[in-house]
Formats: sequence, C-alpha cells, structure tokens
Amino acid sequence: MAGVLYVIHIIVALLLILVILLQRGKGTELGAAFGGASQTVFGGASGRESFLVRVTVVLGVIFMLLSLGLSWRASHLQKKLKVPEGQTAPAPAVPGAPSAPAGAQPSPSGEKAGAEK
Repeated sequence: MAGVLYVIHIIVALLLILVILLQRGKGTELGAAFGGASQTVFGGASGRESFLVRVTVVLGVIFMLLSLGLSWRASHLQKKLKVPEGQTAPAPAVPGAPSAPAGAQPSPSGEKAGAEK
C-alpha cells in the first residue's frame, strides 16, 4: 500500500512540474519547445491559462495531501517501532562479524573467558 502511495506521489510531483513549466512565464514558455502544440491543444491564451491554473491548483492540493499523509504514516510507524520504557532493545547484528560459539562469552577486556595469557 505504501509503495503505491509513493508512486502516486512521484507521478503527481512530475505532473505538477510539467504543468508549471507549460504555463506562460515572463520569458519564453516551455510550450514553444514542443512545437507550440500546447497552444492549439489548450485553446487561446486566456482559456489555456485558466485551465493550467486550475490543473496546477488541483495537483498542488493532491501533492500536499499526499505529503501530509505519507509523513503522518511514517511518524505513526516510527512510534510503533519504539521500545517501551524499561525494556532494552536487542543489539543489532553486525553484518560480516564472526559469531562466537555458544559456550564462549567475551570478557570485558575483549578476550574469551578462560583463555590463557
């Protein structure tokens, strides 16, 4: 479920970037880079601008709601994984470290118990 939400979030973000770049700016617009076809697809200047503004607002709201939802979910999962007070968390295993035999307990100095010097 979370993977689907992340994919939707990324798609909405990319669409939001594209719609913002298609809007008329103070300089030249990105729509001209695509052969000016965006002007014929979205109609005249006023119709296209109002349509792109509406799409930008809708995508922005969806993006913000997904961002808030995903951050709430992440913090909620983090609270579930915390160790309650009074208990100790198990030490994480170090990958690649050799495991000690069952009977050999390391001493505080790092040597095996019962080892001769």
